[in-house]
Amino acid sequence: MTRFLDRLWILLGALTGLAGVAMAALAAHGLSQLEPAALRMVNSAVQMQGWHAPALVLAGLWAQRGGRLAHLAGAAFALGILLFCGAVYSLALRGVSWGLVAPTGGTLLMLGWALLGLSALRAR
Repeated sequence: MTRFLDRLWILLGALTGLAGVAMAALAAHGLSQLEPAALRMVNSAVQMQGWHAPALVLAGLWAQRGGRLAHLAGAAFALGILLFCGAVYSLALRGVSWGLVAPTGGTLLMLGWALLGLSALRAR
């Protein structure tokens, strides 16, 4: 099961990176009709997605040494990306607000970094 999770974080990181590049291209070339504030929101979500795709990969690569905390970091990154970026994209592109979903996702992203750092302190 552990090897599966290691690979899962790497796979999710790769897919997140791929989707982030696609969203960046869409924002640069296909969303000119958006209001400037909405385009800034899309770019903010793209930036967060881009920063956290490598964090997922790192969690997968580090998990053999970082153990359970590294896996928890991967889970926090994956869920945080989904919630934060998804909520921001939804608001910017469709005008649909999900309330506290984006801040919850942002908190999970911060928690992921804290867990990853803690896993380094407790590494086997």
